[in-house]
Amino acid sequence: MLLQRAAYLAAFFVCVVTAPLMAQDVTLTSPDGSVEVNGTLLGFDGEFYRVETVYGELTVDGSGVNCAGPACPDLQNYVAELSVSGSATIGEVLMPALIEGFALRHGYVAERERKDATHFVYTLRYKKDDALLGRFTFRVTNTDEGFADLLANEADIVMSLREIRLTENRRANEAGLGDLRGPNRSRVLALDAMVPITAPGNPVDAISPATLARVFAGRVTNWKDLGGPDAPISIHLRDPKSGLAQAVQDRLMAPAALVLDSNIVRHATNKALTKAVTDDPFAIGISSYSETGNADVLVLTGTCGFSLRAGRVTIKTEDYPLSAPMFLYIPARRLPKLARKFLTFTRSPSAQIVIRRAGFVDQAPEELSINKQGDRFANAISLLGTEINLTEVKRLVKVLSPMKRLSTSFRFRAGSSALDAQSLSNVQQLARAIETGVYDERSVTFVGFSDGQGPADGNKTIALRRANSVLAAVKKAAETVDLSELNISVEAFGEALPMACDDSAWGRQVNRRVEIWVR
Repeated sequence: MLLQRAAYLAAFFVCVVTAPLMAQDVTLTSPDGSVEVNGTLLGFDGEFYRVETVYGELTVDGSGVNCAGPACPDLQNYVAELSVSGSATIGEVLMPALIEGFALRHGYVAERERKDATHFVYTLRYKKDDALLGRFTFRVTNTDEGFADLLANEADIVMSLREIRLTENRRANEAGLGDLRGPNRSRVLALDAMVPITAPGNPVDAISPATLARVFAGRVTNWKDLGGPDAPISIHLRDPKSGLAQAVQDRLMAPAALVLDSNIVRHATNKALTKAVTDDPFAIGISSYSETGNADVLVLTGTCGFSLRAGRVTIKTEDYPLSAPMFLYIPARRLPKLARKFLTFTRSPSAQIVIRRAGFVDQAPEELSINKQGDRFANAISLLGTEINLTEVKRLVKVLSPMKRLSTSFRFRAGSSALDAQSLSNVQQLARAIETGVYDERSVTFVGFSDGQGPADGNKTIALRRANSVLAAVKKAAETVDLSELNISVEAFGEALPMACDDSAWGRQVNRRVEIWVR
């Protein structure tokens, strides 16, 4: 438990003990002795104590009490401690790159020490005097293990390649960790995607999400059914506990009401998966966009003729339907000041450069001119008919032509008006940009779009409602700015600008969105 680790973490790193460590009691007393709190020290962030008492968990301001007991921290030489657990994809490459970038930015020295196959520690020191500043402990396994560690109070932050499960969130709430599906409890660190891959030379170069799901469910078993040779399909995927494999089940299989075939060849790492597919001319796999190696990446298609290729921009805008956000889940508790400073850094422009260099898709907002979106408008024109007429498309072009689309998009949970986890993170990102004056003296328009199910007029009304709900969320998050003083407006075009075919749940999910356009 974290209370056990917090009290003895210093001893852990000095003695390198591997047996479980027992927590110790502390007594917090007010200067006049009139108030006394006894309990087990859960943590100390340099300012506040967290203590488990007979009355439950209490947070006590360290400046107003004296601490007695063997677990009391050294206030003069305080060392920040942070424990991070979860996805190896995030933990092995991205987080170390960000920690070293953070250290370089703030004049610290970062040193990494490998403890065993799944544990390593970063120590941060002041460059000027080599004084120890903090220790960040990592356990890199998979997303399941990360949430298990959090629920067992053995981690402060979870690295995840999927959204938290409802059962995990309920347990976290019951454990006093807060609603981890709510605002500010998760943040998207970077972006990735699930991409279908084949061996070089395989003649199949495109596949629809529906067919891909049937392949991975074992319903399609021969390449000739995909336009390839008469040969059995060998299917490859990450291990069942990995966030990537679970995201495949959530984002690809569940909308098709299918489950993954039990005969899929599983791999412990993305590199092993990619190599196995590359070496087998009759293999197909779903890998991380950041680790496709020498494999060929298939384009996603639909019956209406649309095609979507995984790329930096399509992943960043979430136009690619199988995007895979890389989450950090943070419980409702105070973290050490150094940890909070690091989390702030992860959203900075400097961090976005680090993320790109590490091979992942960053979240730095990009402005996309209408000239770079010819395919989208060609698709809109090709679908003109009784529901969408030329007049509405002309209005769309007239309104949006002078503007540029931000790469920040907002989408909603399946069957819900609630924003999905990535969009909740995008709300915070856009709010911070507004607060810092990025869009001062500019026009910002929240533009709603819908899928093509149902009457066009009704879809336009729904799209407008969604645009207003996103604006309301951003207003609430931008606490230090009066948005009424900015040039912000709301518009909706319903189903007039589809991104994908409406004949599948994946396409409809992509089409239901709110975009931000600026001038």
